[in-house]
Amino acid sequence: MTLKELVRPNIWNLKPYTCARDEFSGEAQAWLDANENSIITDYNRYPDPLQREVKTLIGQYRGIDPQNIFLGVGSDECIDIAYRVFCQPGVDNVVAIEPTYGMYQVCADINQVEYRRALLNDDFSLNIDNIFAACDSNTKILWICSPNNPTANAFPIEQIKEIASRFEGITIVDEAYIDFSAKGSMAHALADFPRLIVMQTLSKAWAHAAIRLGIAFASTDIINIYNKVKYPYNVSQLTQQQAIKALNNAAEVEAVVGQLIDARNNLAAQLNSLNCVTTIYPSDANFLLVKVTDANDIYKYLCNNGVVVRNRCRVALCNQCLRITVGNDTENALLIEYLKKYGAKR
Repeated sequence: MTLKELVRPNIWNLKPYTCARDEFSGEAQAWLDANENSIITDYNRYPDPLQREVKTLIGQYRGIDPQNIFLGVGSDECIDIAYRVFCQPGVDNVVAIEPTYGMYQVCADINQVEYRRALLNDDFSLNIDNIFAACDSNTKILWICSPNNPTANAFPIEQIKEIASRFEGITIVDEAYIDFSAKGSMAHALADFPRLIVMQTLSKAWAHAAIRLGIAFASTDIINIYNKVKYPYNVSQLTQQQAIKALNNAAEVEAVVGQLIDARNNLAAQLNSLNCVTTIYPSDANFLLVKVTDANDIYKYLCNNGVVVRNRCRVALCNQCLRITVGNDTENALLIEYLKKYGAKR
């Protein structure tokens, strides 16, 4: 399908709100276009609506042309805007692997779009037959989270490419945890897959969850449509400033990612020695999916002692599972201490 066939007609024909700063780049001698308060300074000016400096730094780090980058208020905006661009409410549907990140369904429900699930294999690997069995002529988006949440595993790049090449609609690969994985990113395959969108974020490895900055890589045609639909000044100046600081400090982030991977492996080894733990699944992320003897009871016990993890036992294929983030040394030690006490009492 062509991009025009995939995009909602009202979006394709949309005349976006424009501002002078969309049309002007550089440093003006006088900003007299946006009715700002010109007396009180510091934060009186609207931010760059296209976040040019941030995109340049992201592009340099990831090896992606800034014209192929969209920035949103967290990955949530990148997810929601996909529904608003491609999915006709009450008509179209999306397919997502199951289990996976819950916001794909929440945004589908908000936008009145049918959400279909394609169950993974028991070992959390991709079941390509299940994915395409769930699709029909009204399937506009296919969601693949890799490394996946909550299962923590990344899928082989060649499998994702096979799916993207066969699927007629928009394939979106959510790589929020990609910095912790050795399996590679799909972002460098954009030229080969014009209907591909790859999402990343500064919330995880970059330790900037508080600033809410999500990233989408895609063809310039898709990015232009996203920019047409987004609100004019969606990413605040404060967020842009902090993102620039983080991106200029990439070497420290890379070092910390290595530390977190070591901490993840150490935490897995310690958990594996506990009698209340039955399985620790392989992880390509900064968290572990852990099967325990009684997920509900252990979850309540940990919460009562001020240690908060995620109970995933009601999620498909995750019976008796807790999702545990790799914390700092103090947090990890506290978790192990309480789990040892829990096991000793039973």
